[in-house]
Amino acid sequence: MGEPADTYTIGDLAREFDVTSRAIRFYEDEGLLAPRRIGSRRVYTKRDRVRLKLILRGKRLGFSLAEVRSMLELYDSAPDERPQLEKFVAALAARRELLEQQREEIEEVLGEIRAFERQSRKLLNASKGEKRRGARGRGARLTLT
Repeated sequence: MGEPADTYTIGDLAREFDVTSRAIRFYEDEGLLAPRRIGSRRVYTKRDRVRLKLILRGKRLGFSLAEVRSMLELYDSAPDERPQLEKFVAALAARRELLEQQREEIEEVLGEIRAFERQSRKLLNASKGEKRRGARGRGARLTLT
């Protein structure tokens, strides 16, 4: 694959990153991208391409557009990349902690679901046995506590 072009159309970027032109225009409306205009055509630079790549990466990692904007602004204003990297590492750590907490909560709920499934299956099997024997009465009940 050759060197990236110096400029891109909205269609070029949409195809490359598998997003809609509408999404790119939305990021432009939000001030995250600033293409040049030639008549009514948008012309995106390498900088815009990199910014779009960072926006999409941030979105995939679960960052809000406000958080992405903050990181991009720091990137634009910092003479070196250390402050940007420190902020990015801190944001990643916070995001990881949140996801780990959510994973723990999900595992807990999944454990409860598995227990209720087992209990319900036992009750179903017991109910089948009672029907075969012609038993009457209320039988066992599911306990949700």
